[in-house]
Amino acid sequence: MANIKSAIKRNRQNAKRAEANKGVRSQMRTYTKKALAAAGTDESDESLRLAIKHIDKAATKGIIHKNNASRKKSRLTKAVNAG
Repeated sequence: MANIKSAIKRNRQNAKRAEANKGVRSQMRTYTKKALAAAGTDESDESLRLAIKHIDKAATKGIIHKNNASRKKSRLTKAVNAG
């Protein structure tokens, strides 16, 4: 447990940020799974677009690295187009 005032505040801020980041990461993963499930169907283009949108949003907010986002988008697009 932190004793210094600034460390206590830092812990509070980190917990708050982690909670917000968890929601964005969860949404990103959910839409990615939906896109993979929709591969080969009529909704595949729309679900892929939404998944890429959420991946980009996570990268913009700094939750994942931009190269990680690029890799995820590339692999997801490849998987959806193959399915």
